[in-house]
Amino acid sequence: GVRGQIAFYGSTPAYRGVLEHHGWGDLQPELNALSKEGKWAEMGTLIDDEMLEAFAIVAEPDEVGDALLARFGGVVDRISFYAPYQDAAAIFAPAVERLKAS
Repeated sequence: GVRGQIAFYGSTPAYRGVLEHHGWGDLQPELNALSKEGKWAEMGTLIDDEMLEAFAIVAEPDEVGDALLARFGGVVDRISFYAPYQDAAAIFAPAVERLKAS
């Protein structure tokens, strides 16, 4: 699901600069073309593990809180969870509790 979200954002021309910053600017036109063809599932397959880890926290649900603290602790004081997935609240509950405890 996260790969699909990254692909969706990457298909938008305004996000090309973000992709270029990481060396993936050439992917943006391809994602954009696929989006115009309605090939949403195919778009997600173009997001490899390196891209996924650059833009997302990749961890088991009970490890997300620690991973967030390791990546952003001392840098941010607010975070928002956005996950358009079924049962997202239950999935992120351990992370929320870990962040509250820190």
